[in-house]
Amino acid sequence: MAKKLVRFDWAMKRLLCNKANFDILEGFLSELLREDFKIKQILESEGNKATEDDKFNRVDILVENQKGELVIVEIQNTREADYFQRMLYGTAKVIVEHIAEGQAYSQVKKVYSVNIVYFDLGQGDDYVYHGTTTFIGIHSHHELELSEKQKELFKKTSVSDLYPEYYVIKTNRFNEVAKDTLDEWIYFLKTAEIKDEFTAKGLKAAGQKLDILKLEPADRKEYDRYLESQRSDASFVETVNLEITTAVNDALKTRAEEALKKGFAADIVAEITGLAMEEV
Repeated sequence: MAKKLVRFDWAMKRLLCNKANFDILEGFLSELLREDFKIKQILESEGNKATEDDKFNRVDILVENQKGELVIVEIQNTREADYFQRMLYGTAKVIVEHIAEGQAYSQVKKVYSVNIVYFDLGQGDDYVYHGTTTFIGIHSHHELELSEKQKELFKKTSVSDLYPEYYVIKTNRFNEVAKDTLDEWIYFLKTAEIKDEFTAKGLKAAGQKLDILKLEPADRKEYDRYLESQRSDASFVETVNLEITTAVNDALKTRAEEALKKGFAADIVAEITGLAMEEV
């Protein structure tokens, strides 16, 4: 039986920045990055700040691991057409802010951008995407590699290791069938539930610490306000989509009427407008 828990996006902003709860976020990042992940500290970023008029449409935290690498974890609830560019801007901003003036470029920190989105970003049939930077010869088609001296200097094995890496988790594309431990986490991200049989790192801690019933009264009130905000936003989007669909259908029917008056055959009108023959 699945236990109902606080949603991860609310917990990330309100609870996971607490050192006592690092094990939850460490578990998630360990499963995603496929290596043991230990948080050294939560760094200050604009998304860490909670304000009374916060619309809850996105949250993000900036993490430094024990290797000095930086990880941006961002959750986006509302659709943004330019979200890909925002991912790029976010990594660039973090890189610039975490290199001191006068430092060599070799001191640029590795950045991972982890994006959990609750809308259909771009086009694709998968629910987890991983993006890296590689350089391929336009004639030989061979990948540009680091020299042995560079590998020793940077402590990296490939050029792509030097550049930001991007992860996109499209929760709405997940069919809620967990085939591995990362899927168990995505199940939780989508449903705010953890099944008894799940074994992914961090989920046991999440099950214990993110129980809605264990929230302090003030936190419970804040969480309820958050859920209401989410429902309001979802209702607004649904209303707008319905209005757009209705307007489009009305316009198509008007066109169909004009075409029929001009003597076009019904089957031709149906093909042009996309309306069903019964509607024509």
